[in-house]
Amino acid sequence: MQDYPKHYCGIFGIYGHPKAAELTYYGLYALQHRGQESAGIVAHDGKVFRVHRGMGLVPQVFAAPVLDGLQGTMAVGHTRYSTTGSSHLRNAQPLTVDCARGQLAIAHNGNLTNAARLREELETAGSIFQTTVDSEIILHLMAQPTVGGMENNLITTFRRIQGAYSLVIMTEQELIGVRDPHGFRPLALGRVGEAWVLASETCAFDLLQAEFVREVEPGEIVIINKDGLRSVQAFPDHPRRAFCIFEYVYFARPDSRLHGRNVYQVRVEMGRQLAREQPRQADVVIPVPDSGNCAALGYSQESGIPYEMAFVRNHYVGRSFLQPSELIRDFAVRVKLNLIAELVRDKRVIIVDDSIVRGTTCKTRVHNLKEAGAREVHVMVSCPPHMNPCFYGIDFPDRRKLMAPNHSLDEIRRYLKADSLAYLSLDGMVKATGQPAAGFCMACYDGRYPVPYDPLVDKFIMERRHARVESLGEALAKEELQTRFL
Repeated sequence: MQDYPKHYCGIFGIYGHPKAAELTYYGLYALQHRGQESAGIVAHDGKVFRVHRGMGLVPQVFAAPVLDGLQGTMAVGHTRYSTTGSSHLRNAQPLTVDCARGQLAIAHNGNLTNAARLREELETAGSIFQTTVDSEIILHLMAQPTVGGMENNLITTFRRIQGAYSLVIMTEQELIGVRDPHGFRPLALGRVGEAWVLASETCAFDLLQAEFVREVEPGEIVIINKDGLRSVQAFPDHPRRAFCIFEYVYFARPDSRLHGRNVYQVRVEMGRQLAREQPRQADVVIPVPDSGNCAALGYSQESGIPYEMAFVRNHYVGRSFLQPSELIRDFAVRVKLNLIAELVRDKRVIIVDDSIVRGTTCKTRVHNLKEAGAREVHVMVSCPPHMNPCFYGIDFPDRRKLMAPNHSLDEIRRYLKADSLAYLSLDGMVKATGQPAAGFCMACYDGRYPVPYDPLVDKFIMERRHARVESLGEALAKEELQTRFL
């Protein structure tokens, strides 16, 4: 059972480079941590869009002959984990369409909160959808003819959708980057020589030796074409900024920069702040690799307790492997991390992780430590307890399946069989970022959702849609039965 929140998606786009698809491949490779389910690239050679998508990791999807066939000086790419839409090739992105406005391709990071209502409206008006992902809704809105050209069409489209979205869009002449007015998801702008690049994180620029120019602002549309870059603010009066703070805690790569701060340094500071708030007497501090490495280092630096990498991660574990069930107990967990018993035997151990969602993995880690002879095990978590689901693109389970809102701190400690358990405070987490709390979305911790979301409305729409499908199925079955007896 999943014990860590799954990533949403990584997006990349490039304009004006003769090896656009190849650089997109490397950009997606750097963003692989944001989605391991599927990957895709769409390149434009000046005439047609060339598309390749597949299930699996970036190097599995794109062999050299495939990349050779993706000719062009402009490309967009996507690496995906599904937040809406099931895990099928048809839902892999970038999505493409050929419409009255020409060819369009889109790659989306985030989740639309009014997707069900917009889709219902579009289907009623005659739109036909090929996927179950909310990103296709944006394509349908963009494809609708409007007066005033592409720029006004973009503004009209993005003022209709709600929720979290960072986008790279490719037309036949332009590369477009868009960020929602709250700025939930990151999107960075850079240069490779004369070429422009857009990426979810700056770590993609580092691999390409690209120059980081700036972040795309919340609500901003950047339009890149032969005349250069043009910026349009679609929401000039929008007062609320709500960057997802969990990017700092877990999702972003530690070598990326977000809002001018290096993620590694922020996570180390979260560990330091945790040590100030929750001091313990112990002999060694160890992380849960890789997500707990930085915070554990910070805890060690602040407390003066030695830091050891007692858990060794197996970096060659794929997405699926043989499950021997009774042959090796807890195989699925043990195969990823192996403990060096000599580093913890007869010692008081502080183990640092970035989060506890359901608690099953953490419980196994505590068991491993005590089985190896640790005298005490103190669990430290470098963020507050997760109390609420996320509706903006992170695969947190619903509230009923989260550990923290359904159990007291001591109940969780006893479930983990730890000697103590402590979380970083909300104020401490924000303080570690060096930024004001008003600029973050922290709904998974505090329940304050920046964009209203009513799951009951979506549930009603989906149930009505399913009822239509079932009625159609019954009618077709009845028609087939009647035909047999004619």
